[in-house]
Amino acid sequence: MFCPQCGQQQVTGIIRFCSRCGFPLDGVIQLLSTGGNLPAYRSADEPIQASPRRKGVKQGVLLFLLGVVLVPILGMFASFSSAVFPQMLAILAAIICFVGGPLRMFYAAVFEEGAPKPVRAFGPHVPMHMSQPQFIPPVQSPALPPPSARQPASWRTRPTTAELANPPSVTENTTRLLDKEDRTDR
Repeated sequence: MFCPQCGQQQVTGIIRFCSRCGFPLDGVIQLLSTGGNLPAYRSADEPIQASPRRKGVKQGVLLFLLGVVLVPILGMFASFSSAVFPQMLAILAAIICFVGGPLRMFYAAVFEEGAPKPVRAFGPHVPMHMSQPQFIPPVQSPALPPPSARQPASWRTRPTTAELANPPSVTENTTRLLDKEDRTDR
């Protein structure tokens, strides 16, 4: 990954700041991981909507805890009264709270819909249907600006390698030495 501000290549994708200019790279990493789409953020004053699954589990827990408080109180009233109605009311409350609460939690956890997936949008205030055209392919823009055509003044010019003579090969040098030995032996 390259820094979008200075063009410095980063060693790993985990770095949070550019090693050369200090540019924060958290947003760049998130942008690259979503394929160029910015995530849609909710505003701070917008309330969080609970999913139906979460609401159902919460209702089941509240019903169970209500039974923990309500059934002993109704049992106390039933023990001091000789009528059948308070006893039936305590039994009915125990069945509804201690059986109905866990059943409600089970139903919500298994059958109800979970939290919706986060909506990815092109910008923070652009609706999803306007983020990208449907049939036009997305235009790929380079991540870094193109290099300048002019070389900096401090840059040295490259030598022309056509003027340099190729060094002789090792075999040519050895052959010349052998030829000199043969001439001296005669």
